[in-house]
Amino acid sequence: MLGLKLPTDPRWVDLAEKDLGEILTDHAYCEQKAATSCISLIQMYPEKEEMVKQLAPIVTEEWGHFRLVLLELEKRQLKLGRQRKDEYVNELLKFEKKGGSREDRLLEKLLICALIEARSCERFRLLSLHIAEEELKEFYHKFMISEAGHYRLFIDLAKRYFDEEKVKSRWKEYLEYEADIMKNIDLRGDRMH
Repeated sequence: MLGLKLPTDPRWVDLAEKDLGEILTDHAYCEQKAATSCISLIQMYPEKEEMVKQLAPIVTEEWGHFRLVLLELEKRQLKLGRQRKDEYVNELLKFEKKGGSREDRLLEKLLICALIEARSCERFRLLSLHIAEEELKEFYHKFMISEAGHYRLFIDLAKRYFDEEKVKSRWKEYLEYEADIMKNIDLRGDRMH
């Protein structure tokens, strides 16, 4: 369903389990950044009324996810660590077409958001299936479902505002590029991506 060209190495879950404080910290910041990205899109494109209407509740949902991860840290008597650079997202941003029209930039932003949500969904699925602790399996299953919906929303918004063939073509390019990122990025258990 997600269209990702290269699945996550299954060893990632084992690495993530070794230090739950680290993966939960990174997860918390990913949720925070997702809320911020939606806010930025609303601020940059307020005239896209349907997009604003669709993204406003996502801001609330993503911030709620941030709070849920904070509660999970607290329940485990773990502290929220410092935010780290997201190498995966930084590599994706290098592929974003710079310049062009304001509309062209919107398409790029929507597709990048869709891809981040797709990869997050895939990682949450792995955690929900393979992490040892039953409670965490349920925790991550809920996030997986949510991220799948967000991925779909960003793709649907792209198709609403742009020619479907243009969206499909650029999406295919992003998927190929993202597969290369996944081949070359270090497998780290302290990162969601």
